[in-house]
Amino acid sequence: MVKISSLSTFLAQSLFLSITLLPISKSQAESPSPDLSNIKYGPDQHNILDFWKAASSKPTPVVVYIHGGGFTGGDKSLGAKVMPIEDYIKAGISVASIDYRLRPVPIHDILRDCARAVQFIRYKAAEWNIDKSKIGTHGDSAGASASLWLAFHSDLADPTNADPVLKESSRPNCASANNFQYSLDVLAFESLFARMNVTLIPEFRASVNAPGFYGLKSEDDLKSPAGQKLRADCDLPNLITKDAPPIFLSCNRVASNVADYLHHPIHAMGMKKRCDEVGINYIAIIPAFNISPSAQDPQTQLQFFIKYLGKGGDSSSLTSSSTESK
Repeated sequence: MVKISSLSTFLAQSLFLSITLLPISKSQAESPSPDLSNIKYGPDQHNILDFWKAASSKPTPVVVYIHGGGFTGGDKSLGAKVMPIEDYIKAGISVASIDYRLRPVPIHDILRDCARAVQFIRYKAAEWNIDKSKIGTHGDSAGASASLWLAFHSDLADPTNADPVLKESSRPNCASANNFQYSLDVLAFESLFARMNVTLIPEFRASVNAPGFYGLKSEDDLKSPAGQKLRADCDLPNLITKDAPPIFLSCNRVASNVADYLHHPIHAMGMKKRCDEVGINYIAIIPAFNISPSAQDPQTQLQFFIKYLGKGGDSSSLTSSSTESK
């Protein structure tokens, strides 16, 4: 057994950590300013988004970026830092980057902020020249897990709701996730690493405050019928059904670094295995385990979105050599 003997201070702050940003290319560093900034999509002060419009004479696809930061930090400005937004715009794909409530807000409420953002964007389809049937989501770390949750969870659309935003579909038509967590059920998370022969130190549970992650008060609450229901609602692999949209899974972490257990490639391998079991359409890039797409499949997130969302009507040609975050 491998034992993790210590955690750095930032590891002890929450279950999911701030992302380590990838190197920023010139095109990413020079991302254009959003056409719309700080647009409210919900009632909370954190329910805001930025929107970049792709020029098109017909409705465009949209990719919604969900930032990482352990559900405790980060903000929508990360979208312009880690995504080559200009390349998306050139491909005729509009882009949104969202803020959402952070911990100690319970995880199920945080995830529903993300869902409402997708619903709001669909609600704005006519005004913003959006094709609501071509919505993708993408995220890093915590935001990646939220992206997958939106893809796997049953649609939250409520046709009878008095709020017109909540009448819209919350499910993306495809989803991408980079350096994500296998599950947002803490107990399933620990079970995954038991299979990896990694002993999570007792302090891990204390620092995580697993009951608090779900708005609960005790370990007994966590294992009660109500706690089980909350955990099941965000247990990503067990939410997957055959009608799930196509997904793009990527993890650039090394297998030897067991201390990076929040982004270890075993998360990606566990999700890949589950996708195989259910039989859904996915692309996986997991270098640590020699997993890569076939030559005929998309090699980058942008190519993935172009394949499954298409290009806007006035988009310019974009080659496979275009800059893309991995």
